[in-house]
Parts: sequence; C-alpha cells; structure tokens
Amino acid sequence: MSDVLPLGPDELLTTTRSVRKRLDLERPVPLEVVRESLEVALQAPSGSNQQGWHWLVLTDAEKRKAVGEYYRKAFTAYRNSSQYPTTRSHGDADRDATQLRVADSAQYLADRMGEVPVLIIGAMNAKAELPASNQAGMWGSLLPAAWSLQLALRARGLGSAWTTLHLQYEKEIAELLGIPENVRQGVLLPVAYYTGDTFKPAKRQPLDTVLHVDGW
Repeated sequence: MSDVLPLGPDELLTTTRSVRKRLDLERPVPLEVVRESLEVALQAPSGSNQQGWHWLVLTDAEKRKAVGEYYRKAFTAYRNSSQYPTTRSHGDADRDATQLRVADSAQYLADRMGEVPVLIIGAMNAKAELPASNQAGMWGSLLPAAWSLQLALRARGLGSAWTTLHLQYEKEIAELLGIPENVRQGVLLPVAYYTGDTFKPAKRQPLDTVLHVDGW
C-alpha cells in the first residue's frame, strides 16, 4: 500500500484543490496508486446502491493525447465565449482577481491536458439520450465517488482537477475508447503528482450569504 499523508478530515477536505500548474508532468504515476484510490472511491454512496459507475483510466500516450486535443478544442471555444471569467465581473475586486488566476491556470491545463500522466474519466450506466428533466438522481450516484477519488488521490500525494469540457466531444471520445452507448461520461480528472504541498483553504463567500434556514 502506498504512503498516505497524515491529514485530518477537515484539513483533507479544505486543502484538496484543483491542481493545474502544479501537476508534475514528468513523474510517472503507478497504476497501483490509482487502483488504491479507486477502491476508496467505490465506498461512496449511490442511488439505491446501484453502483452503476465506470472508471476509464488512461495511461496510453496516444489516447491521452487524443483526449487532450478534444479538451483543448472545447476549452478554446469556452475561452472565446461570454461565460469565460475574463469577460465578466462579479463586482468584487478580490474575486475577479482570483477568477483571472483560475482562468490562467485553466489555459495552462488545456494546453497540456494530453501530457498529464493519467487521465481518469468517471462515467455512469444511463440511457443513450439523457432525460430533459432533472438529472440529479443519476449524476448524484457518480459525483460523490469522483470527489472521494480526488480526496484519496490528495491523501497519496497526487493532484487532480475537476473538468467537464471534454463532454462537448463525448461521442468522439466514446468512439475512441470503445465506450458503449448506454454509458455516459460525467467527469474528466487529470491526475499527477503535484509540486509543493502548500495547499490551504480557499477564500469563499461568507456562509451567511448563501445560508437559508427553514426557507429562502
């Protein structure tokens, strides 16, 4: 079993950050460490205990490169849209500055996604066409496990970043990887060892600005 960092629950939860610029693109990631982390993730809850998740772990250089190129194309389209953080203000100088830093690191990752040592795609058993109604019940059976995976990776000295832009090319990536039609992708996690363990809690909105007790 790989070494696990001595992090308490609160520290682990508050210092597991999206890692982009600090991903070590040169250091190999042992598959066994990924397997250990996935074993932890499989303890997450799922609707009716169906456990309908699937995990595609990409280590092949050509497949990582191909998925990375789809991600780069999707990111470029997002960067040129009105939703990109540099095109709108939140009315808060500190938050706007943070968003600019996030945008810069996101660009860095988009340019190098295919070079990250391991890419993990979390997916779910589902109908080929997703319902137009609320999909929370389905995705709620995948996302807790994906977050558990990120926590388990962090505890073993690896970083990751939650990304979904590849879903613009979901069908193309499914064809590339041989994913059947009844399995839908939900998240793409680039995974690598990180440089410099100085992660700390991020600045967030005050709780009372988003807290509603007994009603809105």
